[in-house]
Amino acid sequence: MLQDAKIDTQGMSGPADPNVKSTEPVEYKPMVVQPRRLFTPDYVKEMSILINEVLDKREGRMDYISYFDTEQYKHSIVEEEPKYKSVS
Repeated sequence: MLQDAKIDTQGMSGPADPNVKSTEPVEYKPMVVQPRRLFTPDYVKEMSILINEVLDKREGRMDYISYFDTEQYKHSIVEEEPKYKSVS
């Protein structure tokens, strides 16, 4: 029963007249390539925060709670994580 079942992939484009030739050149849009990065966007965000905090601490402007001080950002599972507030 299934031995005769096959998919005809050659005829999937629908009926076409093989005698008709296209006289207009076909224009294709160039493919859009998104560059790949080594780090994820979340990792980049955290690294940016870290670098800014290190520079703030170095300049004596560290008058806020560090993003990486996870003890200060504890919260219940039913609550949202407290927002990070930096001076910059």
